[in-house]
Amino acid sequence: MAASRIVIENCAIATVDAHDTEYASGHVVVADNRIESVGAGPAPAGLERVVRRIDGTGHLITPGLVNTHHHFYQWITRGLATDHNLFDWLVALYPIWARIDEPMVRAAARGSLAMMARGGVTTAMDHHYVYPRGTGDLSGAIIGAAAETGVRFTLARGSMDRGISDGGLPPDFAVESLDGALAATEATIDRHHDTASDAMTQIAVAPCSPFSVSTELLVEGAELARRKGVRLHTHGSETMEEEQFCKELFGMGPTDYFESTGWLGSDVWMAHCVHMNDSDIAAFARTGTGVAHCPSSNARLAAGIARVSDMLAAGVPVGLGVDGTASNESGELHTELRNALLINRLGARSESALNARQALRLGTYGGAQVLGRADQIGSIETGKLADLVLWKLDTLAHASIADPVVALVLGAAAPVTLSLVNGVSVVEDNRLTTVDEDAIARETRSEARRLARIAAEGRSG
Repeated sequence: MAASRIVIENCAIATVDAHDTEYASGHVVVADNRIESVGAGPAPAGLERVVRRIDGTGHLITPGLVNTHHHFYQWITRGLATDHNLFDWLVALYPIWARIDEPMVRAAARGSLAMMARGGVTTAMDHHYVYPRGTGDLSGAIIGAAAETGVRFTLARGSMDRGISDGGLPPDFAVESLDGALAATEATIDRHHDTASDAMTQIAVAPCSPFSVSTELLVEGAELARRKGVRLHTHGSETMEEEQFCKELFGMGPTDYFESTGWLGSDVWMAHCVHMNDSDIAAFARTGTGVAHCPSSNARLAAGIARVSDMLAAGVPVGLGVDGTASNESGELHTELRNALLINRLGARSESALNARQALRLGTYGGAQVLGRADQIGSIETGKLADLVLWKLDTLAHASIADPVVALVLGAAAPVTLSLVNGVSVVEDNRLTTVDEDAIARETRSEARRLARIAAEGRSG
């Protein structure tokens, strides 16, 4: 059957291709779930089976945003421990998180996904690592919420096997055994990972962090991922306390420790990477290890300023991450474009650290690289998947900014007129088309209250 087409015309276009090609006024044609053509001026004449034609006057079209690090479950614990550093924040919140169950996780995933999708995210990921015993199918709940929302999705199936009694931070009843974590992760891959080029659901192996997992879980987790042909994800070099922890426990810094356990490589990406020296950055560049940069969370938890410009100069793949909404309450990735640019300019390279187009690249193509999907998404090029966002830039908020990319990155949050994932609309006129936002708000509010009540009862008991 001939392809059905969507034609978008008369808009500014930032392709984020290898040459950063842009058009002041151009067109994009989508055929089924692929980009058929992109270029200056109107779409080619005589196209058949055009099911929709959109006048993009006053808009900028970009690749869909790609989120490379998140913790959906934290949506129902937003606004807590707001004046803590990372370790104190974890100690304060782990006892609450250890009480989550399947309905809570489903509601939190729906809230997190809805907020991101409404703000231009077309590919999301979730690093879920809290699996209290007997609380249901948490991974299935998260994957189901992503399918319902309609976004492309990677579940980084996390795990922890180092509880308080073993020198870790999480409560013992919130961690898994080594064998249990590995078996559950492999089962999740077997059940849910899609190897197709246009896959909507993929799985990564993702032990939580050096201070919550054993060396054995890291080593065997890496072996499992490579045996199954999936990617690897964890937290790395987030704080000075983590570096001190690794040196005291393992006799080396985080990067050297990760390399000793098989956790550097082109199939690996790590969240944060704030405290990286020249040697660390060189090791990431040499091995192709990716970074999920989370500027708002890093600031919220006073972790520091990541050396993003140095990483990019060295050739390290870097994308953007929302991180959990208990350390980035807005839960939106498009705000990270702006925050990445601003926060990195507070670092050593000041005004030359990042520009607006580099920030947009971090949030699109860079994220696709980090997730191992740059051949399919992250730029507007013929043959790539039709994950696109049409941003409205002709309102009061942006009307006097001549450069549309600067308007998007440095201006106020731009409304999303249209967001396509795999050629299917998930946002129209700044509202989700796939789910009921108001119902999700009610559901997440209710589950947040239930979790707070259960956690309080646990403390009093």
